[in-house]
Formats: sequence, C-alpha cells, structure tokens
Amino acid sequence: MRSGNLRAFWGFFTLFLSLSFSTAAQTGPPKEEGKREAHLIELIKLDKTIKLDIRYATANNFMGRKVYPEARAFLQKPAAKSLIRVHKKLKKQGLGLVIYDGYRPWTITKLFWDSVAPEYRTFVADPAKGSKHNRGCAVDLSIFDLKTGKEVPMPSGYDEFSERASPKYTGGTEEERRNRDLLRKLMEAEGFIVNENEWWHFDYKDWQQYAIYDISFAETAKM
Repeated sequence: MRSGNLRAFWGFFTLFLSLSFSTAAQTGPPKEEGKREAHLIELIKLDKTIKLDIRYATANNFMGRKVYPEARAFLQKPAAKSLIRVHKKLKKQGLGLVIYDGYRPWTITKLFWDSVAPEYRTFVADPAKGSKHNRGCAVDLSIFDLKTGKEVPMPSGYDEFSERASPKYTGGTEEERRNRDLLRKLMEAEGFIVNENEWWHFDYKDWQQYAIYDISFAETAKM
C-alpha cells in the first residue's frame, strides 16, 4: 500500500475506532438541563380497547429475541391523551389503534445501536443523542379492525428495513397506501409528526421539553 493511501486508511481507521469506542463506552443517557419531569401514563389505563402488540416483549422483532421484560406501553401524559383521541376517531370507522412500542428505556436504544449493522442505523436512534422514545414522546403503531381483530394492510411490516417503510413510498396497493395515509392524517391532526423513514413511527410535538430517561417499566408504572 502506498504511503498516501496508508495515511488515509490509518486516519479513517483511527476515526472509526474513536467513534466506536465512544459509543461503546457510553454507560448512561446524555444529561440535559431544564427539562420537564417524567409523567408517563400507561395507555391501556386510559382506554382498555387499545390493542397491544409490543413486539420487543417477544421474539417477533428485528432483534429476534425478547428485550422488554413485559408487554406494556407508556407515553408522556399530553401525548397519551392525544393518542386516545386518535383511537376514538378510528372507532367511529370500526377501527382502532394497535401499539407496537411507546416509551423505551435508553438502555434498550443503546442495545439496538450496538446490534445493527452500520448501513441500517438510519432505522435506529444514536444513543449518544437519545431517542424520542426515550423521552416518552414517540409511539410505533398501526390500525386494526375492531370486528376481526386483524391489522389492516400496510405497505410494509413493522420494523422492516426497506424503502417500503417510508411514509412517501408510492408502491404497494391502493388499500395499503390509503390505510397508511389515514393513520398519518389522524396522528398529525393531534400533534404527532411521522418519521421520515418509518410510516409506523410518530413523534409528539413537545418531545424537546422532556429529558432522555432510562427508567424501567416497573418504575414507570409507579409514577
């Protein structure tokens, strides 16, 4: 290898090691001052007709193993109340919300980041910055039919790392796109913003007002 190429390679390799080490060495969430206290609400306590399909409490997820101790979903109180309003609007159409994920402890975000290949990290949050899930202001969800209990068709599956996951994807069937766009329309009307890479992921408008938490579900339930 020529000296110029060797220096370039060594510089890149050193940077890679530095970035990898700094992320791996991080043992706790980034600290932020002047944020609201956590007031996380369990969604089914506000409306028991919301359906839970908490994938990370099962092996049915991109990790292929259980990473949550139990199937529960929490959000900050304002976000939770807004979500319930979406659910009630859907019920008038014979539909309802199915929740895949809500508040996520920071430790799990770091686990995801450390586990995925670099080319798929656009689909997971950088633990150095924290996730909106860690703030209790993000929710992963879809729509289900109240009569059959089955989820309505969408352009992609949940946590699918492909172009079909984009909320702007123009492929799939007309029914799939219509269902996806209905979810987005109702969520945006209640102050949620869709993630640019994932049709199922929505962030609540006030997420910046909350800190990055690493509170267990057991602790959260006692709030």
